[in-house]
Amino acid sequence: MPGLDLTDHSPHDPSSSPLLPTASNLVLIDNYDSFTWNVYQYLVLEGAKVAVYRNDKITLEELIQKNPTQLVISPGPGHPNQDSGVSCEAIRHFAGKIPVLGVCMGEQCIFSVFGGKVDTTGEILHGKTSPLRHDLKGVYADLPQDLNVTRYHSLAGTHPTLPDCLEVSSWIAKGPDGGKGVIMGVRHKEYIVEGVQFHPESILTAQGRAMLKNFLKMHGGTWAENERLSHDEQNGTSVTNGINKANGNSSNGKVSILDRIYEHRKAAVAAQKLVLSQRPSDLEATYKLNISPPQISFVDRLGQSPYSLSLMAEIKRASPSKGIISLSTCAPAQARTYALAGASVISVLTEPEWFKGSIDDLRTVRQILEGMPNRPAVLRKEFIFDEYQILEARLAGADTVLLIVKMLDEATLQRLYHYAQSLGMEPLVEVNTAEEMKVALALGSKVIGVNNRNLTNFDVDLDTTSRLMDMVPKDTIICALSGISGPKDVEDYKKNGVSAVLVGEALMRASNTSKFVSELLGGFEGQNTPCPQRELLVKICGTRTSEAAKVAIEAGADLIGLILVEGRKRCVSEETALDISRVVHETPKSRPSSLRTVHRSSKATSDFFEHSSANFLTHPRRALLVGVFQNQPLSYVLAQQRLLDLDIVQLHGSEALEWASLIPVPVIRSFKPGELGVGKRGYHALPLLDSEAGGSGKKLDRGSVSKALESDEGLRIILAGGLNAENLGSTLKQLGPAEDRIMAVDVSSGVEEGGEQSLAKIRAFIRAAKNIRL
Repeated sequence: MPGLDLTDHSPHDPSSSPLLPTASNLVLIDNYDSFTWNVYQYLVLEGAKVAVYRNDKITLEELIQKNPTQLVISPGPGHPNQDSGVSCEAIRHFAGKIPVLGVCMGEQCIFSVFGGKVDTTGEILHGKTSPLRHDLKGVYADLPQDLNVTRYHSLAGTHPTLPDCLEVSSWIAKGPDGGKGVIMGVRHKEYIVEGVQFHPESILTAQGRAMLKNFLKMHGGTWAENERLSHDEQNGTSVTNGINKANGNSSNGKVSILDRIYEHRKAAVAAQKLVLSQRPSDLEATYKLNISPPQISFVDRLGQSPYSLSLMAEIKRASPSKGIISLSTCAPAQARTYALAGASVISVLTEPEWFKGSIDDLRTVRQILEGMPNRPAVLRKEFIFDEYQILEARLAGADTVLLIVKMLDEATLQRLYHYAQSLGMEPLVEVNTAEEMKVALALGSKVIGVNNRNLTNFDVDLDTTSRLMDMVPKDTIICALSGISGPKDVEDYKKNGVSAVLVGEALMRASNTSKFVSELLGGFEGQNTPCPQRELLVKICGTRTSEAAKVAIEAGADLIGLILVEGRKRCVSEETALDISRVVHETPKSRPSSLRTVHRSSKATSDFFEHSSANFLTHPRRALLVGVFQNQPLSYVLAQQRLLDLDIVQLHGSEALEWASLIPVPVIRSFKPGELGVGKRGYHALPLLDSEAGGSGKKLDRGSVSKALESDEGLRIILAGGLNAENLGSTLKQLGPAEDRIMAVDVSSGVEEGGEQSLAKIRAFIRAAKNIRL
């Protein structure tokens, strides 16, 4: 028709390009659209070997078995959330592992999978062309701007809901300044995942074949990996989707996931060794300074479980078999949850590409466990092939490392095993077959993990562990790894001598971790069984006479505080302090305090503040003497502690937190609301929250107290600041559910009259506090 400016971009008399090594096994998901044929034709013409599957005729597990080199999601009718079959699930799994391209509805699937909203655009387009603006990257590399592209859609991803992990790669220009209008393409910022809203396979789309050709040349799972592999290819190394093969592929023409990860990790570790401060010599020099976090025996800790089986709880954000599990997981928070649920070992995956972990995850996990009585052992779960990785793990706080028999020759395995032992770590040696078990036993392994998942094809067979048990001496610890999702999966293990189970994905997905662990392993005796109620502990501070101390103790006080800061109005002389000390140590309590504690098995872990509040703040027969200091030399504090036989030291100034490790008795540390360090474990026995100036009678802002407690569910505190017998009950009620984490109350000005301690007010305050039940 005259007046139409249309160009037919179809491939006239096309000839096929040679087969691309990077696209030797491309899978195309057909969302029941006639354009799928056109997509197939263009891909084949550009050198891809393509297999097509309808979106409801293949499962994700079957797709995984196909071991594709790339994945393309076709156009299709309907909405991506209801009408795309396996497409979204496939994107979720393969993202970060192989290149993924979505066309039209395929692009909408990508947008939706990563958290965006696909909605109406306000226009219905069917076979219309529009000029395309793009960012010159990815599929648009080396292409001009304002290409005419063909559009068949009424839906598109929306700008306000664009996920943080995606970027707009192409768009329809809007307004005179060419702003970004309707989204025409998105790209993942880290993974090789691209989507185009238009149809590159249409005859009316300019440079459509070039776009698909750019995609087919991509390899690996991330843009960083693609850049490295492209560089390797230019230097003459044969590359097949991320695997360097100087002599071609394996005998069956496929490369296993294990091989791919191994090759990738070798390159990454080699690059890391060149970084200043991370060179092998740097790590060795650091290790010689004896600053590695303290370690515990992996073997011994496996033998200490409150359950019939020991739990190895794994932090795993993703995996090659399941794809993304939880990218939002905070590793140390998850570790604390696992520890308090009864885990004997916390396994931290540190592989960054397929499992989305890092050595920093391990480092922060070890930090969160600091100070926990009977903390779990920390395992570095990694593809280890070099002593460098083992030393790096020890410096980050690992108690053990994983060695995989399948990926190591026997000489390397033996060398790494003995090196780990030289650093005080007994490795977990992983096997999957009888042959590998023989190798592990010959090595002398004390702990052997049987992986129920075959690392070549990722099939899971939970009977693998049971079948290999007969080969194992009784004194060897056997752990069942992978595929465990519920109580039925561990029943046989309990009967046939398995010592531990490693659980990852099921724990990561559990809405209530403690409940899941209890149901999985059967619970343990006395698990978190609290006494019905407890009473508040009471600290009478600013004590200036032995008479006041005696009255306070006889009324039920648990702690008597002495101000030992010269210049403060409540400071006592050495003579008076010695007299008060004598009275505190000689005066028996009128009755024991009913401090409720959570009864845990001696083989379980408890939070530091739970432990310290139950064990450091009370004495069965007498009150405890507390000396209060403020910005005085450590030598003075230590001398006064010895002289006065102080049971507890309270630091009320800007003293370093580390002083708590240098003082031979428990330390109470004063904090203002919002001050950093209040929840730091392993140092002060309990934090005391007080107003700007301690002993001023100024009331502490209760909102700030609630905020501090809500931000850290394990935090326990001593509450001070403007308390008296009349306002104590209402003050605690204002805290709501958080009042249960007030372990003690501290009073000074609230029991004074005319600047002197009132014996009547001391008795009244203690009576008011002891009548409160939490």
